[in-house]
Amino acid sequence: MKELNRIATTFKESIFSEISRTANEFQAINLSQGFPNFHAPEWLLELARESVNENHHNQYSPSSGNNGLVHELSEYYKRFYNLDYQTNEITVTAGCTEALYCAATALLNPGDEVLLFEPFYDSYLAISQLAGAKAKFITLEKPEFKINASAIEKNITNKTKVIFLNNPHNPTGRVFSHEELNIIAGLAIKHDLFVISDEVYEHLVFDGKRHTPIATLEGMKERTFTLSSLGKTFGVTGWKIGWACGPEVMTKALRNIHQFNVFCANHPFQFAAAKALQKIDQYIPEFKKIYEDKKNLFVNSLEKSELKIIKPEGTYFAMAELPAGKSDVDFCLELIKEKGVAAIPPSAFYQESNEGSKMLRFCFAKDNDTLNRAIERLI
Repeated sequence: MKELNRIATTFKESIFSEISRTANEFQAINLSQGFPNFHAPEWLLELARESVNENHHNQYSPSSGNNGLVHELSEYYKRFYNLDYQTNEITVTAGCTEALYCAATALLNPGDEVLLFEPFYDSYLAISQLAGAKAKFITLEKPEFKINASAIEKNITNKTKVIFLNNPHNPTGRVFSHEELNIIAGLAIKHDLFVISDEVYEHLVFDGKRHTPIATLEGMKERTFTLSSLGKTFGVTGWKIGWACGPEVMTKALRNIHQFNVFCANHPFQFAAAKALQKIDQYIPEFKKIYEDKKNLFVNSLEKSELKIIKPEGTYFAMAELPAGKSDVDFCLELIKEKGVAAIPPSAFYQESNEGSKMLRFCFAKDNDTLNRAIERLI
């Protein structure tokens, strides 16, 4: 048999699959994977049912996305962020993960270099490697997980092309400040770099924080892919409706990849997504309160445990520092087997630093009964 793709064969099973399988084996409460275990809003599910019942909705959409959804996304970005994306600058994708893949593939050539802030969402490294790019890593500074300008600049070479930004940030829960975003923007402009900005947790911000798309900063819209999805905001990760926004020349390249990857996203759910976006202004306050209450319940309760919880500013994840002398993988397995609770070992999200081995990541996007049962076992 001839040799398979060398990069693909080096990938290991994701840490999410490994931990979830072990959690199932021991019937542990799973606070590892990032999705809610409770129902999405009933009105949203009804929109999906209505859309599926319209037979023509069940056929292909235009590759770039259903026209109604693309229009609603254009209006959404104007209304929320004063970002003027025309319909030829917006592409609907099969979730944000596909948007990430298409964006990276559209921008990168073999031998290019990318910058990743660690801890990073593991997909960023994999798709960079598949594009033939070399990743360099900038460790976010604990305990606040801050961005350091000199740490970025010393990793920039004449081969650097892309900075991956995730804001609000998974797994740390940081919402990066204007000062930090300006650092990235300044370096991107100075060194003529692209930014791929993953903003799927854009509305999951707490304690008066506000999300700022980096594309709103001067000189950044023309060099940024702004990515997001319906899944996190509406609790329907399985719908896989995401999107990528960027200048026409970048979007054209992304669409060329997208059409030969999946061609189009799930069409009936695109209709439902368009109608959901029409209701988002009324929906967001309740949505944010639900998750802020869950965050407070989980974080405040675990202050009584042996773990030192790092209070998140956004997302539905919370990092916790381990007791001295403990390592994340061993502690995770110990939690599953002895206390019946599963978390993620963050060392999987680091390459340069060993800081991940001293922490855990929990997902609190669970119903209150599940959270309370997990809290009882953890404290």
